[in-house]
Amino acid sequence: MRKALLIVGMGALLTVQQTFAHGHSHGKPLSEVEQKASEGVFDNANVKDRALSDWEGIWQSLNPYIQNGDLTPVLEKKAKQTGKSISDLEAYYKAGYATDIDTIGIENNVMEFHVGKNVSACEYTYAGYKILNYASGKKGVRYLFECKDARSKAPKYVQFSDHIISPRKSLHFHIFMGNTSQEALLKEMDNWPTFYPYNMTKAQVVDEMLHH
Repeated sequence: MRKALLIVGMGALLTVQQTFAHGHSHGKPLSEVEQKASEGVFDNANVKDRALSDWEGIWQSLNPYIQNGDLTPVLEKKAKQTGKSISDLEAYYKAGYATDIDTIGIENNVMEFHVGKNVSACEYTYAGYKILNYASGKKGVRYLFECKDARSKAPKYVQFSDHIISPRKSLHFHIFMGNTSQEALLKEMDNWPTFYPYNMTKAQVVDEMLHH
């Protein structure tokens, strides 16, 4: 039955995500604390637990966009902001976005991973969060989830990072996945596959990245 999850839930989930894609709805406006947290500045006391429902929906990988050159306008803007070369930024994001997962579906605590025609799924349980201190002086939070089903081919350990530190619906996310341990994943800093709502067009994804 789990294989049918995305198909069955597609209509309802896409209806919700059309709000994001077409209206750029970000829900209630960010508070000052939430805005600063999105920039990597926050008080640890403001970090709260979150449920997997914050990431519920159907999501598409950005990997094809960076590989196809579709994100060049985004790279050009970042180059002007940072003073780094476009080629260096492109290499950085190609390594960061790299994944063979095309789409991810999340519903009722079950995550589905689609790689071509192959689908793996598992029900995930919350395993808390970790606050990371980066070399830049900024901070981040990863929300940890685990698959307990030994028969599942889905990743045993999953971590979400989306610049949000308390309960709120995610609008895009970076995901870390592996089968070794949560501790091993927490050390991963170079590969952070990134996902946006499934029904956003290429133009909408680029616009979102440029302006939000």
